[in-house]
Amino acid sequence: MNIKTEATDLSLSDVHGSVRAPAGAGKWRQFLAAFGPGYIIAVGYMDPGNWATDLAAGSSYGYALLAVVLLASVMAMVLQALAAWLGLATGRDLAQLTRAAMPPFWGAVMWVAAQSAIIACDVAEVIGGAIALNLLFHIPLLLGAVLTIGDAFVVLMLLRSGMRLLEAAVIGLCSVIAMALFIEILMAHAALGPILAGLTPHMTLLSNPGMLYIGVGIIGATVMPHNLYLHSALVQTRHVHEGEKARRSAIFWALVDSCAALVFAFFVNAAILVMAGSVFHAHGETNVQDLGRAFALLSPILGNRAAAIIFAVALLGSGINATVTGTLAGQVVMEGFLRMRMPVAARRLLTRGLAVLPVVGVLVLAGPAAVNKLLVLSQVVLSLQLPFAMLPLMFFVVRLKALRPPVWLRGAGWLVTGLILVFNFALLWSTI
Repeated sequence: MNIKTEATDLSLSDVHGSVRAPAGAGKWRQFLAAFGPGYIIAVGYMDPGNWATDLAAGSSYGYALLAVVLLASVMAMVLQALAAWLGLATGRDLAQLTRAAMPPFWGAVMWVAAQSAIIACDVAEVIGGAIALNLLFHIPLLLGAVLTIGDAFVVLMLLRSGMRLLEAAVIGLCSVIAMALFIEILMAHAALGPILAGLTPHMTLLSNPGMLYIGVGIIGATVMPHNLYLHSALVQTRHVHEGEKARRSAIFWALVDSCAALVFAFFVNAAILVMAGSVFHAHGETNVQDLGRAFALLSPILGNRAAAIIFAVALLGSGINATVTGTLAGQVVMEGFLRMRMPVAARRLLTRGLAVLPVVGVLVLAGPAAVNKLLVLSQVVLSLQLPFAMLPLMFFVVRLKALRPPVWLRGAGWLVTGLILVFNFALLWSTI
């Protein structure tokens, strides 16, 4: 598949090819140049929408579902690796390739699907941010939901200073989240042996209906559809020198960055589950899915007032961090599917506004107790959008002629795609 890219049709054109490594640079310099995009993608795998699933898994079954978290992370690694490969092999992102392969009407339909996924992800971020502000500063949920609009503009200010500063801010917040969860685990005196045992798959996962349901939820909510569009564009913020050898090298280092970042995301998700298992499950609290309830129980159980504050800080950081994904993904899908450019601030305000409205509506009409149901619904919407991203990704990957991924990776991609579609259908069916 040989596709020519016009200069005006570059992914994320304002930062396209802006991060450079000198020609003939050593491996360490090449790694540092490629380092970053994977972590922007990884924040989508540890956003507030994932916290509820991990809390439910840990509080209900202790460490037993850690193996499912590991499996879900491996599946995510495969699809994100293919998305990065496709972007660097073709010089175009997944949205642009999909739009070029279909009539304008269907391009608009695909944009609606992708934009719906971004809004659904934003809903989870708004809810997580509002809950964190309420827990930390006693700000009413309604006001907190409105205040979350502000974090979008923080992202925009960072983006104006270039990708490197934005990536540094994301990695910094990821470090804060990881450190906070690590402190929680230390406070809970979690034993290493049972944790390692939880990483081993066992037949109970299939024979226990409740465990199977939560396990399907973990896998079903793993891959964010807009992350596939975004990753294929983010890798193009790196300048790639001419020649197939240079492009293959860029693909290799992009995959190293992606896999390392998703390993980090696995440890964060595993830490949430371990914290829930060692704090809630170990003390008889076996049905903690509500973020607010988790906050309320942490300090009494651990006997440390700081425990709940640390939890809320990590949750707030998670919500702010995930805003980066929505901001950049919105630009990629709008420009890719519609070939429409609008000021980033206006687009981000529109997207975040559309996410805030349902949260505000639910709070006004049904009260704070219904917010967690909206959080679940946002994950269902994400599940519905997955085929619109995964299937085009695999379609274009198998059509590559030059720089084609190896057979084992393509096969793994199809296997993961099929499994996730089955798991998402099961999750959607059980939710309905």
